[in-house]
Amino acid sequence: MSILNISAYKFVGLDDLAALRERIVARCEALALKGTILLAPEGINLFLAAPREAVDAFMAWLHEDPRFADIAPKESWSEDVPFGRMRVRLKKEIITMHAPSIRPEAGRAPHVPARDLRRWLDQGHDDDGRAVVLLDTRNDYEVAAGTFENTVDYGLASFTGFPEAVAADRARFEGKTVVSFCTGGIRCEKAAIHMRDIGIDHVYQLEGGILKYFEEVGGAHWRGDCFVFDGRGAVDPALAPSDAPGDDA
Repeated sequence: MSILNISAYKFVGLDDLAALRERIVARCEALALKGTILLAPEGINLFLAAPREAVDAFMAWLHEDPRFADIAPKESWSEDVPFGRMRVRLKKEIITMHAPSIRPEAGRAPHVPARDLRRWLDQGHDDDGRAVVLLDTRNDYEVAAGTFENTVDYGLASFTGFPEAVAADRARFEGKTVVSFCTGGIRCEKAAIHMRDIGIDHVYQLEGGILKYFEEVGGAHWRGDCFVFDGRGAVDPALAPSDAPGDDA
């Protein structure tokens, strides 16, 4: 496989969106990248595909901006570029939740690395002996492609429905450790912050999301594939394209 696919995000305050977009568009065009980059006052969210040299050159350029110096993308490979074009969009949020009081750049929710989560699942509890509840924060069609065993999901049509759904389900989490997860980390980070803000204790996000979990520990405790928002449709726990229908929007 010759095409490197990366996904990455960072919650960081941005106040130069139009100028930043112009610079990113120019750099992406120069390197013949394809994919989608979202820019909003709360940060950046990106999905890119190209040969390794072009992707690495873009990330080296992006890292020159101190705001993005610590972005670490998740990687996977494909035979072909799974995007039809390159788009850089300005948005109100890089992941829409309609909860403007949440400012992730002001402080992250606690996170659990993939290897620690697998250990918790293997032993049946966290390191303090609390039962672990996995909470899938993705939309219903994503969950349908695959998810962790014994996962709570709310059958969401949109992430904007998450705050209401979790508020009605707070009793489930009392005395337990909650680990929110999503594809690459962005939704589950917002979800974990929101749960913490409404008073749910012992909340973590899965660091790097499902893709980082696959990269580090494979498919342990997972069933099915992971939906991705490009022409591959979904990837399996080996991060290889599956046969699920995709969306390159």
